[in-house]
This record gives sequence, C-alpha cells and structure tokens, in this order.
Amino acid sequence: MIWKREVTLEALNAFNQDCMVGLLDIRFVRIGDDELEATMPVDNRTRQPFGLLHGGASVVLAESLGSVAGWLCTEGEQKVVGLEVNANHLRSAREGTVRGVCRALHTGRRHQVWQIDIFDDQGRMCCSSRLTTAVV
Repeated sequence: MIWKREVTLEALNAFNQDCMVGLLDIRFVRIGDDELEATMPVDNRTRQPFGLLHGGASVVLAESLGSVAGWLCTEGEQKVVGLEVNANHLRSAREGTVRGVCRALHTGRRHQVWQIDIFDDQGRMCCSSRLTTAVV
C-alpha cells in the first residue's frame, strides 16, 4: 500500500463538498492499495455547448484525483500542489458517468507523478492524463 494517511471514502467526499469537486458532483468511490477512483456525471455541469463532456471537466476530475492521491501519500502538515497537468482526450461522452482511475508513476519526497485514466460507462477510455505535483 502506498498511502500514508488513513481516510475513508466518506471522509474524502465530505472534505471535498465545498469546492469545485462538490460542484461537479465528483465522488470518490474506491481506495485500493495503489489506486484511487472517482466518478463524475456527464450532465449540464460537465458538458460543453455541443453536448459532449467538456475537456476541462475531465481535467478537473484528473487533477482532483491526483491531488487527493498525492495528499494521501504525505504525512502531518504536508500538502500537495499541482505543477503541471496534461490530458489527451481520446473519446467523447454525452451522458452517463465517467470514472477516473489514478495510479502513481512516482512518489518522491518532493515531487509526485500521477497517471489518471478516465473511462465511460462502457469501459472505453475517454481521456488519459498525467499530473505532476510538488509536496510542500
């Protein structure tokens, strides 16, 4: 297990309610030994004017997952801030729910790199994202 903090899904979801994560109804649904998963609805909050999942909403899901995962890998008063995020949008989604799966590529003392893949309801990859964070 890579996590240094003990936290429940209920606590993660409550902690994230009063910010953009809550506004987009992103829900943390699984804490694995080395993965963190969250879902986000594809609805009027997350679609662009042409009816497709907004790329920016996918990036919010990715950065939220990576930042929370990064924080779970820290201790005490340490925090995690994003340094760089990129996203390759591979497939569109028009409705339903997307699921982000976050895995560590590197968890160093000062920097972390996270891979976040986002899938539609049929399990097809919609977005592949990478987030680099700094531990402060």
